[in-house]
Amino acid sequence: MLVTLLAVVLASAAISAVVTYRNVLAEAESLFDYQLRQMALSVRNQGFISSAEAAALADDQLDFVVQIWSLDGSQIYLSRPTPALPGRAVLGFSDVKIGAETWRLFTTVTRDRAIQVAQPLSVRSRLAAQAALRGSLPVFVLAPLLALTVWWTVGAALRRLQGVAAEVKQRDADALDPVPEEGLPREVGPLVHAFNGLLERLRRASAAQRAFVSDAAHELRSPLTALGLQLQLLRRATTDAERNSAIDALSGGIERARRLVEQLLALARSEPGVKTAPFSAVDLSEAVRLAVADVVPLAHDKGTELELEAAPGIRIDGDAFALRILARNLVDNAVRYSPGGGRVQVTLRTEAGRPALIVDDSGPGIPPDDRKRVFDRFYRGAGRDEGGSGLGLAIALGIAGQHRARIELLGSPLGGLRARVTFGGAAQGDTS
Repeated sequence: MLVTLLAVVLASAAISAVVTYRNVLAEAESLFDYQLRQMALSVRNQGFISSAEAAALADDQLDFVVQIWSLDGSQIYLSRPTPALPGRAVLGFSDVKIGAETWRLFTTVTRDRAIQVAQPLSVRSRLAAQAALRGSLPVFVLAPLLALTVWWTVGAALRRLQGVAAEVKQRDADALDPVPEEGLPREVGPLVHAFNGLLERLRRASAAQRAFVSDAAHELRSPLTALGLQLQLLRRATTDAERNSAIDALSGGIERARRLVEQLLALARSEPGVKTAPFSAVDLSEAVRLAVADVVPLAHDKGTELELEAAPGIRIDGDAFALRILARNLVDNAVRYSPGGGRVQVTLRTEAGRPALIVDDSGPGIPPDDRKRVFDRFYRGAGRDEGGSGLGLAIALGIAGQHRARIELLGSPLGGLRARVTFGGAAQGDTS
């Protein structure tokens, strides 16, 4: 930037100097022509030349030569000896080459005489060049001063930015504190402010990742410990009945551990900022139908009546697999927390032009004060012994966020909880 600015300044100064030089040169030439003309007209109007004027015009240092003829061609007056000027000349301005030098002439006539004033072009060019150089001199003087001012100003502005860059360069990966914004140039402030915003997002993401790893380790410890105990029971079994019972317990423990791992992976994929597969047109009705089909075996085991009412042809842009997980987690929660012989109703329809997925159950519901916390990871409400991982709603909320959807937890007409997902709005957990 500094090199570009200095180059522009110097180029502008050079162009300005050239233009000024040419303009002044042209103005000087016009002025000299004006002087020639005025001198000739002055002699013509005066009608004669006094002895004092003749002596002044005869000065060898004078650049002008005045010559007067009578109408018959006889020379009446010559201000000073000079190389032979033409005895005849065109009226007005003309250029005549005499020897190695070119002269500029102006000729006018009266009733009885012709008056000619001449001046060497070399003299005119020298004087005009001197005037042009004097006119361009301020540009040559100011250009270096302007360049130094630009260099100092830009350098001072960038020096603080260089300090910020050096400070950031010295940081390690864990140093996510904001960069000080005090004293920064106004033009640089937005960049540093945006960078601090990025650091804050990274800090939150890093904290969430550490919390996730800590919570996952804590949650995995219990099923893995249980698997170890169940394996020991299997080894100690002495009868077929004991062995079969231990195998069943071990199989159940492995299944619970597998489900927990799947939920953890799904939660990791639904985290904000995680790069997902490109969205495409998804048949939401089909995704919900497949999700309900996944939960049918659990509903059958509990004796829960599971109903699906889905309007066909509802399509949105999204990730079909993630939307299936979203619907499955909501339906799975509803079936798990409904009592045996209960009822779960799944409805997909359009409300105010937006697709809405509604899951109603006849379970105990969630107290209004507790509805906000159920979106937290690994949270299980008091008195709930269904053995879930506490991740279902957290995963659903993350997937909803990726699809700009809104989740609401409400009271259900069936007596339990209603989970409503409205697509196309701000994604957040609403506990109204």
